[in-house]
Amino acid sequence: MVKNLQETHLNRARASLRQVLSAYGNLRKPGQTPANTHLAGLVKPEIETLTATLNKLDYNVIRIAAFGLVSRGKSAVLNALLGQKVLQTGPLNGVTQYPRSVRWHPGGKVQVELIDTPGLDEIAGEMRAEMAREVARQADLILFVVSGDITFTEYQALCELRQSQKPLILVFNKIDLYPDTDRKKIYENLQQLGAGDLEKQPLEPDEIVMVAAEPAPMEVRVEYADGSINYEWETPEAQVSELKSTILNILNREGRSLLALNALIQAREAEASIAAKTITARQQEAEDLIWRYTKYKALVVGLNPIAFLDIVGGTLADLALIRSLAKLYGLPVTGYEAGKILKTIFLSSGGLLLGEVGSSLLLGLGKSATAIASGENPINFTAFGSSAIAQAGIAGYGAYTVGKAAQVYLENGCTWGQLGASTVITEILSEVEPNTILYRLRHELGKNF
Repeated sequence: MVKNLQETHLNRARASLRQVLSAYGNLRKPGQTPANTHLAGLVKPEIETLTATLNKLDYNVIRIAAFGLVSRGKSAVLNALLGQKVLQTGPLNGVTQYPRSVRWHPGGKVQVELIDTPGLDEIAGEMRAEMAREVARQADLILFVVSGDITFTEYQALCELRQSQKPLILVFNKIDLYPDTDRKKIYENLQQLGAGDLEKQPLEPDEIVMVAAEPAPMEVRVEYADGSINYEWETPEAQVSELKSTILNILNREGRSLLALNALIQAREAEASIAAKTITARQQEAEDLIWRYTKYKALVVGLNPIAFLDIVGGTLADLALIRSLAKLYGLPVTGYEAGKILKTIFLSSGGLLLGEVGSSLLLGLGKSATAIASGENPINFTAFGSSAIAQAGIAGYGAYTVGKAAQVYLENGCTWGQLGASTVITEILSEVEPNTILYRLRHELGKNF
């Protein structure tokens, strides 16, 4: 991707997170009500996640996590990239007992944090699996290390990692142990199986790399000047130049866009969690608010003698209800966004609320005609009252329906808006080029919208 475009993505992501933190910052100010203080405690983990994510963006730190089964050489691969043995390796299974991160300085503006993880098939697997999911959630790029044909366990682990919707490079390690013909055949199998789904396109060159991170020692014949011959064991240099080159190409081409996208995905999850907790904590207040607006709308519509104006009044009451709910939940919703929410609710109600408008219009016209012709005739006053009561009942039911639907929408759609996380994610995905590693993720990421 063009560097200017990457910078735009990064700046948009920063602005999105700052807007969110600003919107929810009021909860942490002194002098808040007990309800707000309680809510601030509930959403503290999410606020801390958003703050840490923004800091990660500000420092341009890309996280690359290595996963795989035991003894596949994850630590060795990372050591080879670093150019020194920082992470422990050994012949025993499970040398890496917990995630460990080290800084890598490959050059350029972006800083890289390499994360080594325990084997995905070790003892206490469920705890390790949860740890792996958390590391994958924070990672911007995943290295999945294998050392031959993919086993069933590896394929399951790979498919699960694919669900984290992160760019992934399949690293075929220990190629020095295979003859060229076997190596080529295994590579072709990995191209297909590595996609995590047999129906998907095989992996592109950027998505699968062959390495020998810690080649096995070789016996070499040494002939000395005096004619004597000896045999010694030598360890060949690590073969990771292709992997390093692939990673650097990705970082230069789309690294900051990867960073922005992952930050926004984390922000979207945190915001959705905040909204869910807020809605649960303020359920009774919201119910009281909806009923109050239900009665208000019923009175406004029922007592208004002029057709069309009662519909306008009812619509304004619905918009005010949505904004009042958003304010109660502390969610940033403008009048324009409230209008879009109301439109979405009307169009998704299966004609129920559109039927309310039609019925209200017919009753309103009849009510207006009755009011004009009523004079002092008590029969016409009775007819007016009947129409008003019927119209008020329909309007009140519509207001309650809008209120309940708005609750659901505010919980699930709080990340929209001009700088909402979901909006910026959609913008980035729309600008992804076909020759990038993000392109493969475009379809999967798009399913969440």
